[in-house]
Amino acid sequence: MRSKFNALRLVLTYFVLASLWVLFSDRVLLGLVGDRDLLAELQTVKGLAFVAVTSLLLFGLICLHLRSLRSYLDARRAHESSLRQAAAVFDATQEGVLVTDATRSIVHVNRAFARITGYEEAEVLGHDPRLFSSGRHSREFYNAMWHALDSRREWSGEVWNRRKDGEIYPLWQNIRAIHDEDGVLTHYVAVFSDISAIKRSQNELDFLAHHDPLTNLPNRLLFTERVEQVLERCRREHRNGAILLMDLDHFKHINESLGPSQGDLLLKMVGTRLQTLLEGGMTLARLGGDEFGLLWDNCPLADQAAALAERIRSALATPFRIGGHDLFISTSLGISLLPEEDDNVERVMRNADSALFKAKSAGRDSYAFYSQELTAQAQQRVEMVSALRVALERDQLRVHYQPIRRLADGRLIGFEALVRWEHPERGLVSPGEFLPVAEDSGLIGGIDVWVLERACRQIQQWLEQGHELDFVAVNLSCRLFRRTELEGQVARVLAATGLPPGYLELEITESAVMEDPDTAEALLSRLRQLGVRLAIDDFGTGYSSLQRLKRLPVHKLKIDQSFVRGLPADQNDIAIARAVTALGHSLGLAVLAEGIETADQATFLRDLGCEYGQGYLFSRPVPAEEVERLWSPV
Repeated sequence: MRSKFNALRLVLTYFVLASLWVLFSDRVLLGLVGDRDLLAELQTVKGLAFVAVTSLLLFGLICLHLRSLRSYLDARRAHESSLRQAAAVFDATQEGVLVTDATRSIVHVNRAFARITGYEEAEVLGHDPRLFSSGRHSREFYNAMWHALDSRREWSGEVWNRRKDGEIYPLWQNIRAIHDEDGVLTHYVAVFSDISAIKRSQNELDFLAHHDPLTNLPNRLLFTERVEQVLERCRREHRNGAILLMDLDHFKHINESLGPSQGDLLLKMVGTRLQTLLEGGMTLARLGGDEFGLLWDNCPLADQAAALAERIRSALATPFRIGGHDLFISTSLGISLLPEEDDNVERVMRNADSALFKAKSAGRDSYAFYSQELTAQAQQRVEMVSALRVALERDQLRVHYQPIRRLADGRLIGFEALVRWEHPERGLVSPGEFLPVAEDSGLIGGIDVWVLERACRQIQQWLEQGHELDFVAVNLSCRLFRRTELEGQVARVLAATGLPPGYLELEITESAVMEDPDTAEALLSRLRQLGVRLAIDDFGTGYSSLQRLKRLPVHKLKIDQSFVRGLPADQNDIAIARAVTALGHSLGLAVLAEGIETADQATFLRDLGCEYGQGYLFSRPVPAEEVERLWSPV
C-alpha cells in the first residue's frame, strides 16, 4: 500500500512540473527574447531539453522498475523455495498435522495424520475434528482449551482421541490459532504425537516400581501405601483390618541345599498358592526374601485373622513338587490388628514384625498377635479346633433330640436333632462355644454329615419299635449346603440306614438360601425329588425376597425364637409372628415357632394359627435314651 502511494505522488509531481513547463516556458522565453528567429531556436532547444529530461526520467523509472522486479522475483523464488521446504517438512514429519479454517472445518492433513489416526485425507476434509473425540473428556476440558486459544492463541496438553478402528489412544497436542496481518482469525493448526508407547512404558515402569519381579505380587512399597489407605479408611468408617506378616521357616537351608534357582521357584509357587486363599479386600505382597505380607481391609474380629493364619499354615503345609521331589515347608506368622490408638504405617508394620518375631521365638510353624491377650484367645481357638477334630475321631459328639409338638392338641409329632459335645474333661460343651469355631474352621460340614447319619439311624430304630413319628429335623450348615454333592450324601445316608425319605426334614437357614438364591433353589429342588421334607429355619432374619420365597420347594417356615421371646406382650413380635404365619399359610406352608418357654406364648401362637412349636416349655434337648418319657402328650 505504501509503495502505491509513493508512486502516485511521484506521478502527480511529474504531471504538475510538466504542465507548468508547457504552460509557462514559452511566455518566459518570449519575455526574455525579442528576436523571433532566436526565439524559434530557443523553443527548439527547449523541446529537446524537455525530451532529454523526460528520457532521463523514463530511463530512471525503467531502471528502478527492473531493480524492483528483480528483487520481487528473487523474493518470490525464495518464498517458493521456503514453501517447498515447509511442504516437505509438513509431509515428512512424524507428528500428525491437521489444519482447519476459522469455522473448524478440516482443510488439510499430512501423511503422519493418516498413519496415526487411520483416516485418509479424503475421509476427513470438511469435517469437524470432533469426529475423533474419545468421549473421555468433559465439556469443561474443551471449554478451557478454547478459552486458551482465544486468549493466548495457543494450547498444549494431553488428549485422548479415537482412531478409525475405534481404539482410544493418548496423544500430546499443540494447537495454534492463525491470524492475518489485520488480526482476523483464518486457521487453526494442530500438531500432535501418539504417546501410546510412552504411556505403556510409564505403566511398565510403574508396575516394576510397585511389584516384585519374581512373583509379580505387590512389593513392600505398594503394600505400605495400601496399608496407609486402609488405616485411614478404618478410622474414617470405624472398621477393623489386619496385617499378617509371614516368613518361610528355614528357607535359607532350602537355598543352600537346592540352589537359588530352586529357591526362587519355591517362592513363586508359594505366592501362587497363597493367592488361592485371597478374598475380596485382601492384598498379598512379597516384601523381600522369603517374607510375604497380607493385608485384610475388613477383618472385624481377631478370631477371623487367626482363622486366616491357620488356613495359610494349612495351605503351605501341603508339599510342593520341585525337581521331582516333594518339598515340605512351614511358616511363621505375625498379626497386627487395625486400627490401634495413634497408629501409623510404621507402627503397625513394626507391631506385625514384632508378632512375627514372637511366633518364631515360640518354635516357628505358628502365629502370634502383637497383643498377648489376642494371642491367648487365638491359641484357645486353635486348641478347640484340634479338640473338635479329636472329638470327631473318638466319637465324643452326641445327638440330643428336642421334641416338636402340634400346638392344637399337644401331640408329639417329631424331633429336632441337635449336636452336643461331651468333652472327657469339661463335660458337655456349650454349642454356642464350639459351633462357631467349627463353622470357621470348616469342621462343621463333617459334623453335619455325622449328625445326619446318626439321626436317620435313630429315627429308623424308633419306627421299628412302633413309635408314631412324623419326622426328625436335621440342621444343615451353610458350608454343607454349599456343597454340590449334598443331595448325593443325603441319598447315601438314606440308603445306608433304610429310612424312608419322608421321615427326614432338612432345615436350611434363610441366610444360607439368600447367599446364592438360584443355586439354592436348584439344590432344594433336587433334595425335594429325593422325597425329604424341607424347612426354612430362622425365618425373618435373612432378608428374603418374597418373589424368591414363593418359588422355593419347601414345606415349612420356622419363626425364629428372637421373635417369640417377647410374645404375647411385645407389639413388634406380635406383628412379625402374625405376618410370618399368614405368609406361610398363603404359600401353602406349615409354620413352626421355636423357643417357646411359657404357656402364654404357646396359647397365643396356637390362636394365631401356628401349627407347631418347640422350646423349653415342652422339653430341653435330651439324649435318645431319655426320649421314651416324651411320647405322651403335654
